[in-house]
Amino acid sequence: MTTKTGDQESPQASASQVDQPSVKRAPPPETPAALQTRFRVIAAFWAVIIFLGFPIWWKTTSIYRASLPIEGMVDWADGKACRPVFPLEIHLATPSMQSLEAQNLLRTTQHTLDDLNEFAAHHLRLKLTDGSTAAHNGEESAEGFKYLAEDTADTALTVRLLPQEGLAGPRSELHAATTQLDIFYPPNQVPVPSSSNSPLSAFIAAELQRLYSEEKATIAYILSGNTAGLDSTSPQFAEEIDRRLRRSMKYAETYHLSFSLFTPGSEPSSWDIEAAVNEYVSPLLQAFSPISNFTVDTQVQLYANFAPTAPKPEYDETEAAWTLKKEGLSAFVNAAEWPLNPSIGSGPTINFILYVPDPSQSPLIVKENRASSWIVPQWGGVFLLNPPLSHTDNQGGPSNPAHLSQDSLRPAFMTFSHQLLTLLGTPSTPASLPLRLQTSIRIRAASLLLSASSTMGSLARLTESLPSIPIPATVATSVATTLSHLSSSCAHLREGRFGAALASARVAETEAERSFFEKSMVGQVYFPDEHKVAVYLPLLGPIGVPLVVGLLKELKRIAARRKAKGAAP
Repeated sequence: MTTKTGDQESPQASASQVDQPSVKRAPPPETPAALQTRFRVIAAFWAVIIFLGFPIWWKTTSIYRASLPIEGMVDWADGKACRPVFPLEIHLATPSMQSLEAQNLLRTTQHTLDDLNEFAAHHLRLKLTDGSTAAHNGEESAEGFKYLAEDTADTALTVRLLPQEGLAGPRSELHAATTQLDIFYPPNQVPVPSSSNSPLSAFIAAELQRLYSEEKATIAYILSGNTAGLDSTSPQFAEEIDRRLRRSMKYAETYHLSFSLFTPGSEPSSWDIEAAVNEYVSPLLQAFSPISNFTVDTQVQLYANFAPTAPKPEYDETEAAWTLKKEGLSAFVNAAEWPLNPSIGSGPTINFILYVPDPSQSPLIVKENRASSWIVPQWGGVFLLNPPLSHTDNQGGPSNPAHLSQDSLRPAFMTFSHQLLTLLGTPSTPASLPLRLQTSIRIRAASLLLSASSTMGSLARLTESLPSIPIPATVATSVATTLSHLSSSCAHLREGRFGAALASARVAETEAERSFFEKSMVGQVYFPDEHKVAVYLPLLGPIGVPLVVGLLKELKRIAARRKAKGAAP
């Protein structure tokens, strides 16, 4: 046996320690105070989460959805809330007839009109008048427009019956600057009280049907998307209406008119634009004021050349002029270099270009029809002005005049006026401009009524299909305003107050667009729930896992403790 002292170990003691198995020593049991402390810490964390954190999270992340009248919105979109009607009140002035004769003429003409009518939503109502409404017959131009907009807002037309000797049959004469139709008739054609029909009644009814045929077909097209409900509408006429509507600008509360003078040289460098606008355009804009507002700006651009890819003018010896082909007109406007702003402010811009060609390429016309102007659909119009070359330049050759007077601008601005009417969707008939403007009011009222109703249906479907997007109170207010003005517009239409109907429809369209394109709603449309999960997991994962594991352990300990107490004798 060997032993060691100091740092040396006894081999016998070392062997005995190796032979004994290693035993893991258990940690000392937790004191009741430690257990209680841990329980309180875990409970405090979860109490903060449940009673403070969760309510704050719920309040700050909840989506406010204002209550919307979904049923009413869908009813307007489906056409159940309102069926637009257009009762046109037409006054008959019969100064040369007895009261009984006038009443009989009114009755027979109204029956004939009702028999000829194919579109129930658009009907003509005759009413006798003493002729005082025809006192405005002599008003012309802007005064005639004022009379249309203010005095006869609810009267579509005044028909004045005038006897005339020596006539074989009735004839009509429509005043171009007023809403009056004169019908001259032989005195012997006045219907007697016992007759149910007369040539004069048939003639008046046929004339009224002819005057409003385009308006009736256009409204039928707007309400149903086609003119199938009108048997008398020819396919060519329906195609013309569709073409006119496709060329016109989309309705806007305000349009910006931009008149531009372009020339490839240094002349002309000035023009009497203010006088020309006041003379030829302003009366028309004043007449359109019940429908839309307008702003006007002008510019002069020198050294404005054709686009490099645009077809160059070709000289035609038979026409003795430079010509542009129709297929090259779409590339005439050099949008890359000419300063033509697509939009100024909130409304669309209608561009009118007056192009004065270089003297070496003058006169310049369109080859196929010798025209000097054309319309760019839903954009504007172009006019080629070929002024007389009155003097020579420094090199001895002809040159354009340095200034364009109001008289020289007259053809261009008369053309711009007609182009503006086309771009605003004004019908081409009848010949009376005030009647055409009245027709535009009714057509715009119908289109805005349907547009606002359709927007309400789209908004209702959007809010139901996407429950995660917010609906702010401003949207609910706009929807309520829209539905209110839609109801007012429909009521005004039924009563024949078309100016008031258009005013209500304009407000309804504006509010409907505002509610549908609310910024807070549009931003949430493209934010799905998967994005929220991707945001929350990196933040809540490191915090939530220790809290959940600690809670589970504590619950397991409590359950084991209760089980042990239950098993004890």
